[in-house]
Amino acid sequence: MTTSGPEFLKTADERGFIHQCTDSQALGELASKGPIHAYIGFDATADSLHAGSLVPIMLLRLLQRCGHKPIVLMGGGTTKVGDPSGKDEQRQLLDDARIDANIQGIRRIFENFLTFGDGPTDAVMVNNADWLDDIQYIPFLREYGRHFSVNRMLGFDSVKLRLDREQPLSFLEFNYMVLQAYDFLELSRRQNCVLQMGGSDQWGNIVAGIELTHKSDHKQLYGLTTPLLTTSSGAKMGKTASGAVWLNDERLSAYDYWQYWRNTEDADVGRFLKLFTDLPMDEIARLEALEGADINEAKKILANEATRLCHGEATAAAAAETAAKTFEQGVIAEDLPTIEVTTGDLEAGIPAFELMRRAGLANSNGEARRLIKGGGGRLNDVAIAGETAKVALADVNADGVIKLSAGKKRHALVRPA
Repeated sequence: MTTSGPEFLKTADERGFIHQCTDSQALGELASKGPIHAYIGFDATADSLHAGSLVPIMLLRLLQRCGHKPIVLMGGGTTKVGDPSGKDEQRQLLDDARIDANIQGIRRIFENFLTFGDGPTDAVMVNNADWLDDIQYIPFLREYGRHFSVNRMLGFDSVKLRLDREQPLSFLEFNYMVLQAYDFLELSRRQNCVLQMGGSDQWGNIVAGIELTHKSDHKQLYGLTTPLLTTSSGAKMGKTASGAVWLNDERLSAYDYWQYWRNTEDADVGRFLKLFTDLPMDEIARLEALEGADINEAKKILANEATRLCHGEATAAAAAETAAKTFEQGVIAEDLPTIEVTTGDLEAGIPAFELMRRAGLANSNGEARRLIKGGGGRLNDVAIAGETAKVALADVNADGVIKLSAGKKRHALVRPA
């Protein structure tokens, strides 16, 4: 789908991406004249993003599909500072080598969602370390610091919440909003960027960048924020009992990623289809109208489409086939997440709770113990007898593996090595 400029705002709105926009009418008029350049920033705190970052990723994808140019700004510089927005404590500081490695891992994810290149609507990835690392402190303060009111900065939600909770906010973090505002100014100069997008918690930082650019260069920029997303039950998007839903298959298997979307709550299916797939709105309307057991078909389509975008067509099909074998045909699928354990260890016997943790079915031994105690831990489809039970070589089944399960929907295989 490639459509004319104003369609971006209309489509983004009907699919649920827009929370606030500084001047939607003026922005729409600008977009109608040709491709606009817009950016979203991502700090490089890990070598992968997780599903909580999918709303901005899909918004950049939609922007490109509507004929505009997405700019992915990697925070090689700001990662060294730490964004206080939504944080209860100071971020762990990373060195340059770790940050660079993280950026490379994140770029591989974006290459699945965006088309990069040199064309007028091809995506580009830039790094704010290119301009932030060489800032001279006193000249920077004289030139740009004078445009920021500390009184106003103290009223920003990202700062106010930390202070209200009497949690320490370092001067390092307090500078973050100034640096983010400066990013917008630099991108307007270097990339002709006119629009910054981000989560609703970034509104104050985005407006600060618009105002700084207006005062410094007398240019008009725009801001757009997306709603902060939670599931219908109030859970944070991209989190499960087992941890983050990573977009990198080295951190989370494509099968587990598929399962995450397959397990979507009924009330969220329509909303997630709009946000996390490219399906047309009339097809989404048909799917979200399904009721009873039929809603499971919509969930499978959501899982297939979301996994296809993140991991590719063949991988999504394989994950769906694995799920069908496991849940519908009652057989053990070889593509289930698998760990290897030495035959010697199995001969000695391994506590079931420890094996569940090692297989990624629990975050800790304590969590695995509680799961087993509550009847949710299963060994070869039979409830584990007790939280101190051991798994041994005798538990290897006819397929040459041991099947571990956490509840009815999460499974892993243990293979003797």
